[in-house]
This record gives sequence, structure tokens and C-alpha cells, in this order.
Amino acid sequence: MFVRKIGIDLGTANTLVFIPKKGIVANEPSVVAVVRNENTVLAVGNEARDMIGRTPDTITAYRPLREGVIADYRVTEAMLRYFINKAGGRFRLFRPEVMVGAGIPINEPSGHMVVDIGGGTTDIAVISLGGIVTATSVKVAGDKLDQAIADYIKKNYNLAIGDRTAEDVKIKIGSAVAIDDESLRMEIRGRDLMSGLPRTIDIHSAEVTAAIADELDEIIRAIKNVLHDTPPELSADIMNKGIVVSGGGALLRNIDELILQETGVPAHIAEEPLLCVAKGTGIALEHLDVYKRSIMSKR
Repeated sequence: MFVRKIGIDLGTANTLVFIPKKGIVANEPSVVAVVRNENTVLAVGNEARDMIGRTPDTITAYRPLREGVIADYRVTEAMLRYFINKAGGRFRLFRPEVMVGAGIPINEPSGHMVVDIGGGTTDIAVISLGGIVTATSVKVAGDKLDQAIADYIKKNYNLAIGDRTAEDVKIKIGSAVAIDDESLRMEIRGRDLMSGLPRTIDIHSAEVTAAIADELDEIIRAIKNVLHDTPPELSADIMNKGIVVSGGGALLRNIDELILQETGVPAHIAEEPLLCVAKGTGIALEHLDVYKRSIMSKR
């Protein structure tokens, strides 16, 4: 019987679907809109994301995954069905391979390190000969950075902003290292917490850097812990080749520079960092004989 295969990167922030020989066929937010009284799914993906903060009391739009963990299994199942149907039918599922998608030759007798900063978690691992040598995962990633920005604006400007606005601030002017560039500013609209009326403020990139500093410190500590637990020979390999940064968090300005400053190890951003897991899944599906041991070692 012919079995079609699909690779799914089920992330806290986004879900990507990869089909061998076709590539990425779906890339949408991991958001579902549900009608509360009827307990039915109204929208999924881009359509549901556009509803966040704009729905009546009878409808709620939210992410069914929190900090990298499924928080609502029923809604997550409905979301998966949506993406599978969008991809064209039923498939056999396998686990993803972020390092493969980042172009790292994981089966070589050499150390490779990746830092995958997603929406809910940051996953860090050192791999050699197709197996995980040391790894850790922390529940600090894109969502926590967004929340830190919203909290900073609330505390310093007495202004309430939504999740999407906080994310926009992070994307447009956010930086892991302070930038001395006066042009890197942004107007933010929100609700004044005193008057309850709409208000606009102007914020500089340096303020965003300060807002997310504590969260980035947690990620750096996790990276240092993994480096500390890495055998000396593999540490030398990582020093020579550098740390590969993937996931949506890799798009934060100067995250590679921050890692270098804090660890002394060079870091570089993976090509198409948002697609690494999905692409790696597809490559693993096409070459299961080569990557089978790596996939099984993660279970």
C-alpha cells in the first residue's frame, strides 16, 4: 500500500506543514477561534489570528499550545485536522528534525550545537554521530519576550497593549543588544490605564532591549549550562563551527551577537530559521534509513 508522508512542525506560535518533493505547503499561526456556547471551532490559522482581541464574548480566539505543551487536546486535534486537510489528505506522521533542516550534518563524528528559539520554548542541544549528547529546554521564548514588552509599556507608560502589538514591536524594533540608532523607533497605540481612552506613545529600540533583557538572560544561562555539560572534544568542534540559531527567535536583531558576547562562542542564524523544523522533517522522511536512529533517540 502506498503511504503518503507529511512533516508537521506543531509550534506554540506557528504550525508548518512539509510534504516531500513539494516543500512547505502550509505556514499559519497556531491559533483557533472557538464558539464558547456551542463548543465548536469557528476558524483556524490566519483567520483565527486576525480575531485575537476583536471577538465578542461568545467567541474566543487563542493558542491551544502553551510554552511548547498542548494545553487543549481537543482544539489542538481540530487544528491538526485543518492543516492536514489543507495539505491534501491523511498522512503518516513522524517527529521533526530541526538540525537536519538547518543543514547540520548530524551523523558526522563531530559536535554540532543548535539553539531553537520558538514561541513557547527554547530548545538547546549538542549532537554528534546522529545522537543527542546533551540538551535542555526552557520555557522562555518568543511569547515570553512579547509579554515582557507589554509589561514594560504598562509599567513605564501606563498603557495597555495587546499580544499582537507587543509582537510587532519585537519584530520591528526589537534587538538583543542595544542599538544606538535614533531612527529605530515606533509609535504604539493602546489604551490608557487611567482614562480608559486610546493613546499613542513613541518607543525606542533601546527600551525594547531593556524590556526583554531578563528573558534573554534565561536563554543565555541555558546555553551556558549545555556548553558546560558538553565533552571537551565536542566543545572544540562547537567553538570552531559556532552555534546555529533557529526558530522565530533567531530573527531578533543581534541575537547572534548577544550569544557571542555572553559565551565567547560564535553564533550564526540558520538559513530560513522559521522553516528548519518543517524542512528537517521532510528531509528525514525522505531518508528514514539515514536518520532513523536520530529520530528514535529523541523518544
